[in-house]
Amino acid sequence: MSISTANSYAVQPSRKQVVTATIASLLGWSLDLFDLFVLLYVAPDVGKLFFPSSNPTLSLASVYGSFAVTLLMRPLGSGFFGSFADRFGRKRAMITAVVGVGVLTALFGVLPTVHQVGVAAPILFLVLRLIQGVCVGGVVASTHTIGTESVSPKWRGLVSGLIGGGGAGIGSLIASIVYAIWSSVFPGPAFDVWGWRCMFFSGLLSAVLGVFVFNSLEESPLWQQAAHSQTTPVPKTPVRTVFRDYGRILVVNLMITIGGGSGYYLTSGYLPTFFKVVNKPPHGTASLALIAASLVVIFAAVLVGHLSEMVGRKPVFLTVGVVALIAVPFLYHGMATTHSPRALITYALVLVFLGNAAYAPIVAFLNERFPTQVRSTGTGLSWNMGFAVGGMLPTFVSLAAGTTTNIPVALTAFLMSALALYLVGALIVPETRGHFE
Repeated sequence: MSISTANSYAVQPSRKQVVTATIASLLGWSLDLFDLFVLLYVAPDVGKLFFPSSNPTLSLASVYGSFAVTLLMRPLGSGFFGSFADRFGRKRAMITAVVGVGVLTALFGVLPTVHQVGVAAPILFLVLRLIQGVCVGGVVASTHTIGTESVSPKWRGLVSGLIGGGGAGIGSLIASIVYAIWSSVFPGPAFDVWGWRCMFFSGLLSAVLGVFVFNSLEESPLWQQAAHSQTTPVPKTPVRTVFRDYGRILVVNLMITIGGGSGYYLTSGYLPTFFKVVNKPPHGTASLALIAASLVVIFAAVLVGHLSEMVGRKPVFLTVGVVALIAVPFLYHGMATTHSPRALITYALVLVFLGNAAYAPIVAFLNERFPTQVRSTGTGLSWNMGFAVGGMLPTFVSLAAGTTTNIPVALTAFLMSALALYLVGALIVPETRGHFE
């Protein structure tokens, strides 16, 4: 792939550069989501220690509320780090954001609980979540652009799925393995004392790996082209440019990203809690199902992402949306009522496949909606605003359910509503495959 500009500046990315950029994007998003998944895996424990309540469902809703607070800060982070990435490069933004998320995750492990310092405990917890949310938004702005900008056009769909869904699957897989390790080291009541803290301490892995891997990363060739362009320079305020010149595109993007984000958070994201409070399968069955689900996420995202490069983004959005909308009620009902471990795992894996297939082409789709000069900002804002809404839905599910027995019905209602919005967006958007400026 050769890129040139009017001032004869040219960039010829090597094979090593393409591979490194793809791995860095994948790893950056994986580590970022691992840090977020840590909270989902210890949600019931954190609820008792930081948001105690006589009603376990309200306590759980409070934990998911703290998760939603982080998501609400992500658009702010994508605005700040996206502008930084558009003006000064994807690499520098990625390193800063990923290391920030990892360090902040580890700090949760040293927080005092409500039994030790009273109301100060949940306040400190929420403050850290707010700061972490800004860094998480920054990770999206860089990881979701540098990989797709570096590869050949024919592989953008595959890389889109690899980064978005593969990153989610790997992040979930790492969290599953870490959870299995620490729950074995600290079994039963001991996990409530030290196990949950060690889960958060594992976030230091993100910071260390981030520095180690990303230092060898080369800058995006398309960003280098834009940085040296005399005819279309990067604007001084990319956020203002996105809202002023691409406002309508942003709104339609949100229909897709809200649906995709909901598909993710209400399937893969809620699965650990679903097992703990609805089915309550043996620890071995739950761990096996969660690890298998993480692998299915990777498979579904890569397969459907590459399919979008072959047949187009729009047909994939429409097909996945319709199939998911029809299948979701049967899958949630089946998961909630079966007593067979094999059937439980089967229902869960099919649900996870559909939930993650919905957003597999979104990274490439968003990149194709914005020019290079504001791509990190536009992609980051579209993704983070949409996934913020999707990420808040587990909180509303817990509140609307009232009791744990009603959780499957609430999950079905919320996910079907989000999928309906997703389908409306899929009908409105134009085909974007191959439109890369």
